[in-house]
Amino acid sequence: MYDSPPAETLEKLAANVGEAVYIDVAKWHLYLNDAKLHTLVAQRLYPLVVDDRLGESDVTAVLRDITVPVGGGRHHMPLIDLIPVGCMSDLLQALEDFQDQI
Repeated sequence: MYDSPPAETLEKLAANVGEAVYIDVAKWHLYLNDAKLHTLVAQRLYPLVVDDRLGESDVTAVLRDITVPVGGGRHHMPLIDLIPVGCMSDLLQALEDFQDQI
């Protein structure tokens, strides 16, 4: 188990993730900060950052466990299914950059 990060640290990670990653629906790009998902994603990814487990498979597993309601909540989709492949490299880079700063 890890200690909860200071709020400022989590906010910085959330901002980095929210500005780097978007979901793509019918070629519409909605950044995670605009979708209000950036804080949740940061909370879930923070343990990987501090444990130095930023492999694509670990990050993908976390994103698979986060579900996003669509259709007014009629369906829930794993977040990983809404993030374009190219955006995954942006996410990994944002996480590595953040890790270098802490």
